[in-house]
This record gives sequence, structure tokens and C-alpha cells, in this order.
Amino acid sequence: MFNVLAHLSEQPGRRLRISELAVLANTELSRLSHMIGRLEKRGFVCREPDPHNGRYTQAILTEAGFAYLADAAPGHVSQVLDLFINVLAPDELRTLHRISDKVLARIESSG
Repeated sequence: MFNVLAHLSEQPGRRLRISELAVLANTELSRLSHMIGRLEKRGFVCREPDPHNGRYTQAILTEAGFAYLADAAPGHVSQVLDLFINVLAPDELRTLHRISDKVLARIESSG
């Protein structure tokens, strides 16, 4: 959920086609659609037809969703640091960085 809200917060107008958001969030469209439904019920996002192409639907981060994200971000970062980054030695982090660079380069070249 945090990942989806964060991706929306980084988009112009805090909106994005749900199909594009699924790619960014690395999830299946049907799974993301269910999550968007749950986020709608909480008032964190809303859906609207894409104004450029009505065949698509956009997810829009609401002010309530943005406020929730801003409140959750420090705890989320702390937990990631505690569970992931802080348990790795500096040489392991460097190795992870090199591996990540290779994977990202491959993804970018295939897209």
C-alpha cells in the first residue's frame, strides 16, 4: 500500500493510469485494482476516467492519502533501515548496489 501511495505522490497532479501504476508497483493489474478499491474506501485515492483516453482509468491520490503517506513515511523508512539496511555490512551493501545497478540497466534496456 505504501509503495502505491508513494508512486502516486511522485506523479504530476498525483495521478496515474492504473495500468502504469501496476507496472511501477510491480504487481498484477487485478491485484492493484483490488488495492485501489480498498484505498478508495479509506479516502486515500479516487478513480477517474483518463481525460486523454476514456478507455483508461486513473488513480488519484487525495489530500487524505497524501497526509497519511506523509505521516507514515518516517516509520516506514525507519523499519526499512532496521530490517534491511542495518543488517548488511558495508561490503554487502556495495555488492547489493552493484547487483541493483545491473538489474535496473537490464530493465531499462528491455523496456
